[in-house]
Amino acid sequence: MWTEQDNELRAAFEFKNFTQAFAFMTEVAFVAEAQQHHPNWSNVYNTVSFRLNTHDAGNTVTEKDRKLAAAIDEIAVRY
Repeated sequence: MWTEQDNELRAAFEFKNFTQAFAFMTEVAFVAEAQQHHPNWSNVYNTVSFRLNTHDAGNTVTEKDRKLAAAIDEIAVRY
């Protein structure tokens, strides 16, 4: 579930283990590169956290962030 706070879209996804979390991150990396929009994210064991905003728009939430968030959600349901 994404929330908007402090000019960022934020979400965290929990997986079965580190390997599954890392596989998810790998898929997200390819989508982010294709969209030319790279997330601020972190991974601790089985949890991947995101903070999305658009640097070129003054670090605010834009349609680019919403598009990437939707793609991340689509990837996450496969795990």
